[in-house]
Amino acid sequence: MKLKKKIKVILIIVIVLAIIAGAGFVTYKVINKKPVVKETKVLKTIDEYGYELKDNKSKQYKELFKELEKILLEDKVDEEAYVKKIAELFIYDFYTLSDKTAKTDVGGVDFVQSSALANFLINAEDTYYKYVESNLYGERKQALPTVNTVSIESITPTEFVYNNQKAAAYEVKLSWTYTEDKYSDYQNAARLVFVKEDIKYYLVELQ
Repeated sequence: MKLKKKIKVILIIVIVLAIIAGAGFVTYKVINKKPVVKETKVLKTIDEYGYELKDNKSKQYKELFKELEKILLEDKVDEEAYVKKIAELFIYDFYTLSDKTAKTDVGGVDFVQSSALANFLINAEDTYYKYVESNLYGERKQALPTVNTVSIESITPTEFVYNNQKAAAYEVKLSWTYTEDKYSDYQNAARLVFVKEDIKYYLVELQ
């Protein structure tokens, strides 16, 4: 009788210890579980020009990219239409912060001239992107602006001194709105200058 009682007590202790160990293991796993980093995928590429469309872009941006692709696949590219479209794409991508993963995830870099890119990134991270919180694991609560509509105010053929030489260029003036009125104090107009290099136009000036 006493032996059976002892076995019962031992069995209860073993069960309790097993429950505690199991709970501790689950807690450890939960605490040490690494959040999943969502990777962006390239949906489409305009190969000859090196432009890429990623899956994290807005619906408007994707539509504009399709329009750009159509312009660039013509037998004879309408250069003014081309520059207008990349100017719109740049504004949508650079001034929309809601889809950016961190302050270093600067938009519009596909359209910036390579020799000016490093300086462009530094300026962006120190100004417009300065307070963008990390969203690497998709847990950010910070409210950030999204560009709604972009309007081309004017586009003017011009020349631009580039690498100590005059180069064919376009000056584009644009204005835009945001999806929410609370961002109405954010920048909403700019002047862009694009210079032609081989078949491609690059952004060399932003004001």
